[in-house]
Order: sequence, then structure tokens, then C-alpha cells
Amino acid sequence: MANANMLWNSAKILGFPAPIASNVRWASSSNANSVCSGKEYLVLSDEELMKQCEMGTFKASGPGGQHRNKRESAVRLKHIPTGIIAQAVEDRSQHKNRSSALARLRALLALKVRNPVDLEDYSPPPELLQILPPKSTVRPPECGPQIGPNNSKFLPGMQALLDLISTLDGSVSDTAKLLGLTTGALSRLILSDDALRMAVNDIRMSKGMKPLK
Repeated sequence: MANANMLWNSAKILGFPAPIASNVRWASSSNANSVCSGKEYLVLSDEELMKQCEMGTFKASGPGGQHRNKRESAVRLKHIPTGIIAQAVEDRSQHKNRSSALARLRALLALKVRNPVDLEDYSPPPELLQILPPKSTVRPPECGPQIGPNNSKFLPGMQALLDLISTLDGSVSDTAKLLGLTTGALSRLILSDDALRMAVNDIRMSKGMKPLK
């Protein structure tokens, strides 16, 4: 899987894709309407995830806008169950752009698809424990070193953290208590990654709360 930190460094990746070009040619799979939970999307193989997508190809400028692709090598994927769109235009190879778009789609699914959390006798799942700092009082030593955004395993951990924050109506302090952290420590984790910060702030603002800065 591609480097996670590279998956969400632009506005397009964060959920603001460019308008769909009129010359996009779409192709869909017969399994495009199959629905999973948000967690299940992240564990699907590339082939399984592609079966849930429509793929559009189109011509786009290359890096820096210096070269125009004569072939329709740019790729845009639309995930049918969620409506989330990811695209890649960087390479002249349609195959490489398809791979990049799929990796970005995974990141967007983690950032945008929320799963309900049962707060009764709550225990953080392993994928969430792995991204917590060692100072967490609920993080067992066997979790190993803290996983950061450059690790592909960060995606499911980030998704689980966003699920918990969403269930707690955007409260960082209440979330921190369940994760054995101070509010400051959890805030630093959230602010360490731009995509995570933006997703948390989207949740908070939807609840009428001030964004983290």
C-alpha cells in the first residue's frame, strides 16, 4: 500500500475533488452496489474495492501542467456505496494512476466513513492502540512502537479514532479519558496530521464546537 502520508496532502485527496470533466469515460463493475461497513472497506483487497467503483478515464495535464496527456491516462474512481471520489493524474501510465487513485480512495474512506461505537465497557481496538503515544494508560507494552502517518496501518487506527470522537460528539476531552491520555496529548496527536485535524474539526463544527488549532 502506498505511503499513507502521501495519500492526503492535497485538497482533492481531502474530499474536494476537481469538478468531473465532461470528457471522463466511466466504466462500472457489476458489484458496484455491494455495501460494507466502513471498517470492512479498508480491509478489502484492491480487486474487491475496485468492484465497488466506477472508473473514469480522461486526459489531463501532467506534472506542472507542462505536458498534455494525449491518451486518457488520468483516472477518477467513484466509490458507489459512499459516493466518495478520488483521482490521480500525475503519471502518464493509466495503471499507475489507477493504483494511486485507489490508495487515495482508501484514505478518504478512513477519513469520511464513520462507524458507530458502543461506549458501554469501551475498550480501544488494537488498530487504535497502535497509533496512541506510549504515555497512554490503556496502551499495553506489546503494542510496540507508536505507528505514525507514514505507516499504512495508520489508516484503520485513524478511522477508529474518528469513529470514537464522532460518537462522543466531537469532545476531545471525553475521547482522551477513554484512551488514557490527557486532553493535551490527544490534541497533539490530532494536530500532528493535517488530514486528521481537518476531519476532527469537521466533526466538531458539525456539533457547533470550535475547531482545534
